[in-house]
Amino acid sequence: MFREKLNLTAAQVQTYLDDALGAYPDGPLRDAMAYALQGGKRLRAFLVIESATIHGIPVDQAMPIAAAVECLHAYSLVHDDLPCMDDDDLRRGQPTVHRKWDEATAVLVGDALQTLAFELVLASDVSADVKTDLALSLAKASGAAGMVYGQALDIAAETADAPLSLDDITTLQAGKTGALIQWSACAGARMARADTARLAAYSNALGLAFQIADDILDVEGDEAETGKRLNKDAEAGKATFVSLLGLAEAKHRAAELVKQAENALSVYDDKAEALKEAARFVISRKN
Repeated sequence: MFREKLNLTAAQVQTYLDDALGAYPDGPLRDAMAYALQGGKRLRAFLVIESATIHGIPVDQAMPIAAAVECLHAYSLVHDDLPCMDDDDLRRGQPTVHRKWDEATAVLVGDALQTLAFELVLASDVSADVKTDLALSLAKASGAAGMVYGQALDIAAETADAPLSLDDITTLQAGKTGALIQWSACAGARMARADTARLAAYSNALGLAFQIADDILDVEGDEAETGKRLNKDAEAGKATFVSLLGLAEAKHRAAELVKQAENALSVYDDKAEALKEAARFVISRKN
């Protein structure tokens, strides 16, 4: 049931994004943007849709917000893959944008996807004050105190004199991965002008569990299933949750975080079952 809902959301978001891109001039930039937006789990979009649903917000009203965060996420992946960052050749089982086109195009694709994210938020069918709140909070989550900050810490770690500590990695990932996940999970509450505290607690635990699972997949995953190069951190000598905790303890820690995430949703009763399933999914996935 969860997989079906996740796949349905992914298909709906893809259709919405395809339509949104149709408003842009035909050419290599639009083609590369469309390429970067193909595939992926659409977990962030799913969190937006489900957090909206439990607050009585219909799917069609939440869809632009869900699509927006996927644009923001895709931009971050395109830039993260660049030679000046992680220098990756493979993403979602396909050549990265800078490999299929070139580095300049990849930079422009990331720039365009980032601005498209805010365009979608600001063109959505919600009140002006909600649009302002969503756009401002998305800017904070994705910028120099959020996702970009986490990426900056990640780059700095590559040339640090000593490997990062567990606290350091937790801070890094709270920005790089966790900030957008939290924004996504809280979006529905923001749209309904409701309290975000419970969803923030849920998404903080889920985001950390997600990253621990990523570190586990980097060690024991299948490259054909993950769609990206594995063992990168070990080859670079970078500390991870697995290198610091050990494989068994990392799995145990991820499972504990899932329980924390589920407990944070108790106030929503059965309405939050899909969000609970999402938390369980992040540590059982193969990609």
